[in-house]
Amino acid sequence: MPRPPANDSHGGDAEAEERPIGQRRELRILALALVLAMSTWFSTAAVLGQLTVEWSLGSAAKSWLIIVLQLGFVVGAAGSSVANLADRIPPRRLMLIGTTGAAIANAAIIPLDAYGPALGARFMTGVFLAAVYPPALKAMSSWYRAGRGHALGVMIGALTLGSALPHLINGIGELDWQVVIGATSLLTLVGGLFAERLGSDGPYATKASPFDPAKLRSVIANREFRLASLGYFGHMWELYAMWAWIAAFYGDVFTNQRSASIAAFGTIGIGAFGSVYVGALSDRQQRSSAAELAMRWSALASLVTGFLVGAPPAFVLMVGLVWGFWVVADSAQFSTIVTEVVEPQSVGTALTLQLAIGFVLTVLTIFLVPVVRDASNWGFAFMMLAPGPIVGAFAMRASAT
Repeated sequence: MPRPPANDSHGGDAEAEERPIGQRRELRILALALVLAMSTWFSTAAVLGQLTVEWSLGSAAKSWLIIVLQLGFVVGAAGSSVANLADRIPPRRLMLIGTTGAAIANAAIIPLDAYGPALGARFMTGVFLAAVYPPALKAMSSWYRAGRGHALGVMIGALTLGSALPHLINGIGELDWQVVIGATSLLTLVGGLFAERLGSDGPYATKASPFDPAKLRSVIANREFRLASLGYFGHMWELYAMWAWIAAFYGDVFTNQRSASIAAFGTIGIGAFGSVYVGALSDRQQRSSAAELAMRWSALASLVTGFLVGAPPAFVLMVGLVWGFWVVADSAQFSTIVTEVVEPQSVGTALTLQLAIGFVLTVLTIFLVPVVRDASNWGFAFMMLAPGPIVGAFAMRASAT
């Protein structure tokens, strides 16, 4: 049977629990490690303009350069979930394995210097990153019961900043694409070393367990897991397509690429504050209600933002920042609910399964956004993302009952 949730209705800590010594330090270590580790995610998206010229990329080719990493992540996450890797290998050790592989694969783009081989390198980057993000969440959950919503919000905020980091690196100095790729690869490797060497297991850590196919069946049979996952799938329908194409959108709003890169960094990066805010909110009320609030605002922003091309750039950026704040703010809650409603020995498997399916959906919307944009405009391209958070909001309302 699933363990009872740590708080009433997935929110509002039910009891004043003494916090483990060193808890905040470990959260800071894991968060910083994740910021660095995830910097390879959008490394090519940040320099897509340069690669388009150097490799003579068309619209479909540019989409696949982003999509292929998502596919790699799905393959890696699915394999990890089926093999229960996240529950068999200590999470910080698995993070180090993942960051090492991702750094090598991402850096390989520099000597390869061609579109076809780069696709293979980016695919493998995604495969290895699947061994970074879910274990990081599990490592954090070993330190938190009370306040877990806030802690997971911090972790998702770290992922958000890491995803935005390549745009900042590129925007500060309009660097050559090789420098951006090399810098993000190095940062990813440092992130894994940081987690493994400086971090430690928390008092709520579970022992590594052997492979057991029944874990997957028990996770899928859990109603709360299914509802949390449906909310997550709606969230993912929108999130990565927005993140992937927001720099290109700002390229049509601002007069130079440097401004577009800085705007993209700000729009993605501000989501870190949204994640922390909604995470803390979820510890005071139902987690599902906090996630629903974020999804409502995000859906509204996706309906509006794309139609603002031609408006004053400062106003467009302001609306974009609102979208960026809310678009990822709900993310931590789906993971938090999972850590509270499944057996402790299956948390890693459940998180990885949820992520694997969610990332399949991102492939479709990342591909469709530029197609719809070319056929009409940015407004309809971004409007297409709104059904995701709308469906997710309804799933969260059902979860609250």
